[in-house]
Amino acid sequence: MKSSTGQYFVALDHIRSLALFMVFTWHFMHGVSGSPVPFNQAVLFPFAIIDEGHVGVALFMTLSGYLFAKLLDGKDIDYGAFLWNRMVRLLPLLIVIIIVVGIGNYFNGQDLRSYVMQIAKGLFLPTLPNGGWSITTEFHYYLILPIFIWLLRRSKFLPFALIVAAIGLRLGIFLFKGEVQSLAYWTIVGRIDQFALGMLLFQSRAFFKHRHLLVITVLSLFAVFYWQFDALGGFYNMPSYPSPSAIWVYLPTIEGIAFATGIAWYV
Repeated sequence: MKSSTGQYFVALDHIRSLALFMVFTWHFMHGVSGSPVPFNQAVLFPFAIIDEGHVGVALFMTLSGYLFAKLLDGKDIDYGAFLWNRMVRLLPLLIVIIIVVGIGNYFNGQDLRSYVMQIAKGLFLPTLPNGGWSITTEFHYYLILPIFIWLLRRSKFLPFALIVAAIGLRLGIFLFKGEVQSLAYWTIVGRIDQFALGMLLFQSRAFFKHRHLLVITVLSLFAVFYWQFDALGGFYNMPSYPSPSAIWVYLPTIEGIAFATGIAWYV
């Protein structure tokens, strides 16, 4: 993984490849409607985490938090240059995808005005096509990154308060709406935990050095958890989408803890 500063972190590239494999496998197996492989098949442990490969997005988000904590550790941030570098890295391919999808919509007779509105909403909502919604979530993280840096430089434990607040927010939304999956998965409301935990565990990375048994235990318990999650219906069938289950109040946090632990140990 080569940053805009020119630094290259091979271990982080390994982790990013794993996240990419998980997301690709999810879409390749299940398509958009559970075809050719139906959702939440009865699979052997620990392959449920592949059957629920959407969790690779959580790995990407946690990895981003870890990477930016690593890049900015003890350094001042030129925020304007930082945003420009991220735009140069992300926008070209995103623009190509938007154009290609728009051309396809045109030839399929779809209303291009509504498509343009969909793209405009993508600045705030998860409406960008073909996985572009994750760029919106990343963008929202970039906007609040200075707050994270400020918190970490005063105490590495202060971001825990942000994670607790995020869990409380999701709980409030769940109690009010009866579901929080749509916000917990697709927006910063759920992903903020993962960014924060990635940054936090970068600060504590020395603790995980040589603690192989601890990390293997954490990741094994996470795999068991996702095995049960998959067996109970998974992303789409618990019992429907969006799910009325309260699991989405704390699921992003569990994902962030497991992945941040694994990243800190592996790197």
